[in-house]
Amino acid sequence: MKRVALLPEGTVSHEALDFLFGDEPYEGKHYKLIADVFRSTDRGNSNYSVVPVENTIDGSVSLHMDWLIHEVDIPMQCEWVYPSIQNLIGDRSEFLNDRDELDFTRIRKIMSHPVAIPQCLQFIRTYAPQAELESVGSTAEAAEIVKKNPGKGWAAIATRLAAQKHGLDLMAERVTDHDNNYTRFVLIGHDPIQLDREADHIKTSVLVTPPEDFAGALHQVLSAFAWRKLNLSRIESRPTKKRLGNYHFYIDVLESVDSALLPAAFAEIEALGCQVRVLGSYPCYIYREV
Repeated sequence: MKRVALLPEGTVSHEALDFLFGDEPYEGKHYKLIADVFRSTDRGNSNYSVVPVENTIDGSVSLHMDWLIHEVDIPMQCEWVYPSIQNLIGDRSEFLNDRDELDFTRIRKIMSHPVAIPQCLQFIRTYAPQAELESVGSTAEAAEIVKKNPGKGWAAIATRLAAQKHGLDLMAERVTDHDNNYTRFVLIGHDPIQLDREADHIKTSVLVTPPEDFAGALHQVLSAFAWRKLNLSRIESRPTKKRLGNYHFYIDVLESVDSALLPAAFAEIEALGCQVRVLGSYPCYIYREV
């Protein structure tokens, strides 16, 4: 059975992994900190790690990308997209008015992950503007805290899975401000993974490091892909952490590294004096709502 490291039970990462694996069993190794998720696979305590790398609303998760680039050398083995659906959860009985109707003005505090709270501000300002907002380590941790503190008028913004795990009520569903709130995850590990599903496409992620003081470097790098008609789905600069103004370029190419065109593009880029590091060439799975 595959051992997979991921964030705590009941997080979106947990829901997303269940979606990816479907009926295939796995042993989940849950960690509070993303650093420990990376270290688990790096140290051989798990076969794979689940890493959120991009969100529709907030863009790239820079911390996680930097871990992939600077802290570990573990290839990406697959990518999938999953909706980040957040809900207002708590003990329903604490927020009932005299007519047994939910009254969110009775909420004293709402807790969640620091990324999830801003994604739900419109709902909070409309229905519970009086509530104190508190950031915690994860949406799952927020649900756990609410469960352990009954009678205080506390609620959490968290997943349906977290509500089920902690025996809390779904008081309002899909409370994010945007319906198209999706997160892109990658599964990293040293061995390729076979899944019983058809990939939507193949992607190769590379890190290009130009030499210092190279005028027009990015233009020439992009030209190597452009004239070969290789489609880039993402390009992002990240600091090399060596000197101010020094950058890597993280690039996603919608092509397999086994194709004839992509290795030729890499060779051309390296001839310019750039370093090219392949971070993974892997299948991608798109979430489709049933």
